[in-house]
Amino acid sequence: MLKIKKPQLTLLEKLTNTVAVSGDEGAIRKIVRAEVENLADEIKTDTMGNLLVTKRGKGRNRLKVMLAAHMDEIGFMLVNEEGSGLFQFETIGGIDPHQLAGKQVLVGRENVPGVIGAAPIHLVGAGQQNSTIQVGALRIDVGPGKPNVKVGDRATFATKFLRIGESVRAKALDDRLGVAILIELLKNAPTNIDLLAAFTVQEELGLRGAKIAAHALDPDLALAIDSTPAYDLPMHDDSENIRYNTKLGEGPAIYTVDGRTLSDPRIVRWLSKTGDAKKIPYQYRQPGSGGTDAGSIHLSRAGIPSGSVSVPGRYAHTAMGLCRISDWENTLNLLHAALNDLSPKILKEIR
Repeated sequence: MLKIKKPQLTLLEKLTNTVAVSGDEGAIRKIVRAEVENLADEIKTDTMGNLLVTKRGKGRNRLKVMLAAHMDEIGFMLVNEEGSGLFQFETIGGIDPHQLAGKQVLVGRENVPGVIGAAPIHLVGAGQQNSTIQVGALRIDVGPGKPNVKVGDRATFATKFLRIGESVRAKALDDRLGVAILIELLKNAPTNIDLLAAFTVQEELGLRGAKIAAHALDPDLALAIDSTPAYDLPMHDDSENIRYNTKLGEGPAIYTVDGRTLSDPRIVRWLSKTGDAKKIPYQYRQPGSGGTDAGSIHLSRAGIPSGSVSVPGRYAHTAMGLCRISDWENTLNLLHAALNDLSPKILKEIR
């Protein structure tokens, strides 16, 4: 069994502390390339910015298996300068404006510190205190003095990685957890398959990079590795929470259906049988909205059998997420064990 130890935690810290908002993923791509280029039989960056890594196996009749993890994170783009270091901005990816006022941010490639400002509640006009806050009412404030910030720059939350007992807290766990897992799988690559690792871009804007990557790699089957919301908090009225997507501490989430994909049932069976045989805990992600890179991969070319496996995490698409180290480790081990047992027979099964 593979373990999450200090080197893996240090890498995740580096990945999550790095700023790489959708469309500007270069800083993460540089880290990933340094970690895996000595392992690769082929490595390239495509025109979209995806980093595509091929690790060939041995023997005959090897399946070409694409594993995708997206490098980008949610954030903001500066769209208008108003003077004195104040900027209007738009959100990139799904972000609830209620979460934003008072949050510290990092702006531009030099990580200039700033804050998202809004009028304090006791200065808001009568009748507006309970109104819905809009992005247009907020500003990113980097202060006067002409710091190296300009319209078009990306920004994201300034949250730093922190281990809290058996959990980790950080921004961008969606999907730096997947990136970290895919790096580890390349370092421990199965020899029975050709592993096609796609570190993708612009997932948060509509699974864009994965579509291009899947067309280029042309795999026999594919898996997206992601982080999915763990909506497992207690209900305010003490009733049973029946709306959870996943729960912390119950292992990797195998998708059967989400807002973009009906997972190939052969892949679902293969993953769950592996978990049962290897005694690796897992759970099924409950049906609901959202999606992973599998949503565009499975529609590429003539169709690619696809599925998804995610690490559960609380507080997705906010300034910080939280996950259990055990879920991260079990996700890594489920994927590693399943890939080692994979054979071309899976594609001969009745779908």
